[in-house]
Amino acid sequence: MSDLWTRWTQAIAEELPAAVELRHAVHADPRGSGDEEDTARLVAGALGAGDGTRVAKTGRAILLPGGDGPAVALRAELDALPVLEGTGVPWASGNELMHACGHDVHLAAVVAVCRAARRVGVPRPILALLQPREETSPPGALDVVESGVLAEHGVDTVIGAHVQPRIAHGVVSAAPGPVNASTDEFEVTMQGQGGHAGYPHLLRDPILALSQLVVSLQQLASRRIDPVFGAVCSIGRIQGGAAANVIPNSATAFGSLRVMRAKDRERALETLTDIVHGTARAHGCTAELDISPCEPVLDNDPVLAAGAQQWLRHAGFTVDDQFRSFGADDFAHYCGGATRGLMLFVGLGDTAGVPSLHDERFLPRDQAVTQVAHALVAGYLAALDASAH
Repeated sequence: MSDLWTRWTQAIAEELPAAVELRHAVHADPRGSGDEEDTARLVAGALGAGDGTRVAKTGRAILLPGGDGPAVALRAELDALPVLEGTGVPWASGNELMHACGHDVHLAAVVAVCRAARRVGVPRPILALLQPREETSPPGALDVVESGVLAEHGVDTVIGAHVQPRIAHGVVSAAPGPVNASTDEFEVTMQGQGGHAGYPHLLRDPILALSQLVVSLQQLASRRIDPVFGAVCSIGRIQGGAAANVIPNSATAFGSLRVMRAKDRERALETLTDIVHGTARAHGCTAELDISPCEPVLDNDPVLAAGAQQWLRHAGFTVDDQFRSFGADDFAHYCGGATRGLMLFVGLGDTAGVPSLHDERFLPRDQAVTQVAHALVAGYLAALDASAH
C-alpha cells in the first residue's frame, strides 16, 4: 500500500495545475443550494469519466473503475453561500454568492484524486459524489442516501475532507466518534397585546418576552445538558415592530439548537419547548414554536479514523484525534446504516487573518487542494485496510 500512496500522490501533484484552475473557475462562478447544475456539469467534465448518475436533482455520482470489492465514495459539496465576497482576488465571485466554506477546494481535490487514481490504478472502485445542498435544508446528503445510488454502485464507505481554519496548518483531524453536532432549527412567534409605548402597563409586550427568552435559552446549554458534552442554542434573527413608539402585537425569533450526543437531542428539544412556553406565560403572552429537524450527529467510524491516522502520519501530517466542532454537516447521513463514514478536517491555520468559515474574506490558499486530496487518499486507504481485517 505504501507504493500505491507514493504513486498516487505523485500523480496528484501532476494533476494539481489543472485542479487549481478548476478551483478558480468554480470559485468565480458559484451557485446556490439547489441551483448547482452548472457547477456539477463543470466538475463532471473535469473528471473526464462521463456524466454519471444524476442524484439529488442537481448532483452527480460518477463511478471510476477499480479492482474488486465495494466502491469507496469520495464526497465533495457543490453549493456556495449567500455571502458577498470581499477577498479582492482576480478570480473572486462575479455574483452575490461565495464559496466561503471551502467547497471549491473540496471539489478540485476530489477531481485531482480521481484523475490520478485512473492513471495509477486502484484496488477498489471510487464513486465521485458531487453532492448538492449541503448548506440548506432539506439536505442533499439525505436525498443521496434515500435515492439508493450508493447501494446501486456498491458503496460501503463514504469519505469526506473539509478545510478548517481552527486547526493549524499541516495538521489533519481524524477523530473517532462524534465530531459535528446535530442541529435543529426553530422559529418562535411571541404573541402579546401591542399599543402605545408610553403605556406599557396596559400591554403585554412580546418584544420584552422575546428578549427574556433569548437570555433564558442560554440555560439550556449551561444547566440542562451535561457540560462535558455540551449544547449550543443560538438566535440568529429577530424581527418585530415597525416604530420606536409602538409596541407590536407579535415578535419572532429564529434560531438553532445543537448537541453532540444523539441521546441529548430529545431532552434538549423538550427543554426548548418548556422554556419557550414558560417564558411566554410569565409575560402574559402566548408562543408558537415551530421546530425543523436538520442534521444528526456526525459520528466518524472509529476503525476508519484509526486507519486514516496511520496514513496521514506516513504522509508527514500532524494528526489531531480530538477535534470536534458544533458546526453541522449533512455528511452525517452517510455515517451508520448501510454505509460508514469518515470526515477529516484539514487545518488551514489563520487564513489571511480570518478565523472563521462563512466569512466574506475566507480564502484558503491553493495548496489546500493538495492537502485535502492527500486526506482523501488517506481515507480511501483506511477503507481498504478496514475491509482487509
